[in-house]
Amino acid sequence: MAMRKYSNSETLIANIPYFLMLIIGAFTIAISFQYVATAIVGAAVYFVYGVVGMFWIMIFVCPYCAYYGARGCPCGYGIVAAKMVKKGDHNCFAVKFKRHIPVIVPLWFIPVICGGVSLWKSYSWPLIVIVMVFIVESFVILPLVSKKHGCVECPQKDECPWMK
Repeated sequence: MAMRKYSNSETLIANIPYFLMLIIGAFTIAISFQYVATAIVGAAVYFVYGVVGMFWIMIFVCPYCAYYGARGCPCGYGIVAAKMVKKGDHNCFAVKFKRHIPVIVPLWFIPVICGGVSLWKSYSWPLIVIVMVFIVESFVILPLVSKKHGCVECPQKDECPWMK
């Protein structure tokens, strides 16, 4: 079966849920601590951490993926990775994925923890709403889009820890 090639617009669409998570997460952090200067800095650091996390995955996981250097990568990471690092052994993908994905996992929990701490101290409907929106975006929509859009056609889905 031939590898599907994603257009630039499809690649852009595939990245929207992740960037929405980062934006909503940063906003959650900022509102959790009432927009004080340190909250704004924390929100900015969170967003930068999310962007750095993308490059971390591109450098340490993507070289081992079947999509490395190919338009078959729905999020486009494989093309970018090929410009930064050399191709690795395709058979190491699952090991590299398991080793490096924990680097970005805190992105899913930091805003929830910040919101939870703030809500524990002081009840706020706007904060409850933004925390719930973040939870739906990051724990429902993002994984669903990922699995239904990119993972379904992936040649490595059988050995991928994400799909198991």
